[in-house]
This record gives sequence, structure tokens and C-alpha cells, in this order.
Amino acid sequence: MAIREILTAPDLRLKQKSKPVEGPVTDAHRALMDDMLETMYAAPGIGLAAIQIGEPLRIIVMDIAKDGEAKAPRYFVNPEIVWTSEETAPYEEGCLSVPEIYDEVERPARVKLRYLNYAGEVVEEEAEGLFAVCIQHEMDHLEGVLFIDHLSRLKRENALRKLKKARKLAALEA
Repeated sequence: MAIREILTAPDLRLKQKSKPVEGPVTDAHRALMDDMLETMYAAPGIGLAAIQIGEPLRIIVMDIAKDGEAKAPRYFVNPEIVWTSEETAPYEEGCLSVPEIYDEVERPARVKLRYLNYAGEVVEEEAEGLFAVCIQHEMDHLEGVLFIDHLSRLKRENALRKLKKARKLAALEA
């Protein structure tokens, strides 16, 4: 396992659409998921899409266990949302690819999804609460969408300006 570099906005690779995993889930895919999980924990974060480490594949890892709880890693290969509730809920989101920026995003409160797990088995389940928010956020990454793309133009431009300023400061300090 290895910790990989997380791409940050405005890196154009984050805007590309990820390709489906063809065929069965292989040991190479599992090795990628292991690296993603280690990278996510080190960041620290609760979800990570493969494109965030420069791999344009439809793979997501997640662990929404609370502090003090045992780790509960989840793996999603080729996830798809097959149903969304009409009811929506706001949630303050952040992103490892948009560091230090947080804002409220309105999303469906519940979703039903289908995906392949770590072993390559088909799973269908419903998600609500933080799980629903996180899976929708990470699935947006697979489509080249960042959470700030859901914000008003002004808020999105302010977020990108803050990121560029932080990057310049970091470069000066290096």
C-alpha cells in the first residue's frame, strides 16, 4: 500500500469523466483501492474517488465511521444511483481536492445504489444521511464534478481564488 498525491482544484484532470472498470474486479483494482484508502485516511478524509489520485476509473473508497469507532472501510466499483428521493437535505461539504473550503450543498436525502464491492460482488443498497451525501459527492467526482460546482458562480470563484492564494503562499514558504 502507498499514500498517493491528491489532486487539487483547479487541476484539469479532476474535470474528466472516469471510465468504468471493465471485466471483473482484479487484484490490481484491489491494490488501487488499498492505496486510495490509505491516502484517504492519511489526508484525513471520509471518501475518495480514484480520479482524485489521477486514476480515471469509476472506483470510490469511503469510511464514515465516527471518531472513536472502529474503522469501517467501504469500496465501490462502477457505482450507479438507481433511485433518488424527491426529498432533499442540505449538508456542509468539504473535499480533499478543494482543501479548506466548506459550503452547504443540497442533495437528495436518500438514494439507492448498485455497485461491485471489493470482492467483485454486485451489491444494491439504500443510503441516507452522511452515507447518502458522501456517495453522491464521490460519484460527482466520477463525472468530473466538484462540490463547488453546485455553488453559485460567486461562491465558486471565491473558493478557487482562495485555493490559488493558498497555493502561492505554500510555494513561497517552500
